[in-house]
Amino acid sequence: MSQVFGPVPSRRLGFSLGIDLVPFKTCTLDCIYCQLGRTTRKTVLRRPYIEAERIIADLKGPLAHGQRVDYITLSGSGEPALHSQIGRIIEEIKGITDIPVAILTNGTLFTTQRLRQELARADLVIPSLDAASQDIFERINRPHPSLEIDKIVSGLKAFRGQFKGQIWLEVMLVNGINNGAEAIESLREVVPEVGCDKIQLNTVIRPPSETYARPLDFDEMVKIKKFLGERCEIIPRFSRRGQRAYKKDMEHQILDLVGRRPVTLGDISEALGLHENEVIKYVETLSESGQVKAERGAGK
Repeated sequence: MSQVFGPVPSRRLGFSLGIDLVPFKTCTLDCIYCQLGRTTRKTVLRRPYIEAERIIADLKGPLAHGQRVDYITLSGSGEPALHSQIGRIIEEIKGITDIPVAILTNGTLFTTQRLRQELARADLVIPSLDAASQDIFERINRPHPSLEIDKIVSGLKAFRGQFKGQIWLEVMLVNGINNGAEAIESLREVVPEVGCDKIQLNTVIRPPSETYARPLDFDEMVKIKKFLGERCEIIPRFSRRGQRAYKKDMEHQILDLVGRRPVTLGDISEALGLHENEVIKYVETLSESGQVKAERGAGK
């Protein structure tokens, strides 16, 4: 399967052409809210997991289709910064297109000067920071044992000092885990130090890795938004209007599969030849319109 998926409609990035840089669920964290399930390979080892040449070759096909693409987004099935050639990949993307490059990252590896330099040519970096204390960090993100939240915050601060593009800091809020007064106060103290252009609040929408990861209601999200200041915004719910993916028949094919029997994300991916992250976007539109219901069972 291609490492490139989409373009898919994104709540923040318009039409996003995604690039998956690491094998499925290779990550530095094992977040309780992850829509893709439990991390199967928890590591901080940076390697050339997938050949850069293959990634660029996979990218050229979708770019040639002439479809609307607002961002080329390095994200996928794990932590993209684990790919040791991410800097080269960004450079090569810049050599074949003027479409801006976005990085979706958990920010845990910004402690290294080398990575901060490699990401310097990106246009937009969206790191996550769900906690400012080690105990909550461990509860919600279940990190690799070597990771410490204070060092991660220091890495984000150092990156801001080097990076000329936009930084949008995402905070995923999980009810009963990181939405208490003390947790939010500690975030408010730390976030200004990171120097982000936006703070984006998110909560659990898709079926999470752990069933106890529950969303906040909108009123509480609004209160936290006001508490965190004027640069803070709530990531909007998905808007179908004006953001249709180009494979318009895929929704009908998914409905046909679901109409016969319950299917997993992997079942749909395999049957239709779509990347799992792309399937998630289609399922999200169908869920918003009430045509399907998503649940997590037996880790799927």
